[in-house]
Amino acid sequence: MAVRLRLTRMGSKKNPYYRIVVADSRSPRDGRIIEQLGAYNPVSKDENNVTLDEDKALEWLQHGAKPSDTVRNILSTRGIMERYHNAKIGK
Repeated sequence: MAVRLRLTRMGSKKNPYYRIVVADSRSPRDGRIIEQLGAYNPVSKDENNVTLDEDKALEWLQHGAKPSDTVRNILSTRGIMERYHNAKIGK
């Protein structure tokens, strides 16, 4: 089973709100998920528009989950991708 870290759209029309989830790559965008890791609000004026369980995200990456492009950018800004690569090199 190919597992992906990706966004699921929530919110109303013209007011998007996304959840960062772990899902099977074959399931639809808003379909069945395995686990919810956090949330992303692009409409928010705050700099802190992302809530994320960093330890769970790192654990899923170490178990082979592939992030989507947007989730990869979010993880990079939070420093999780750097921690993942450093842990991978340290093995």
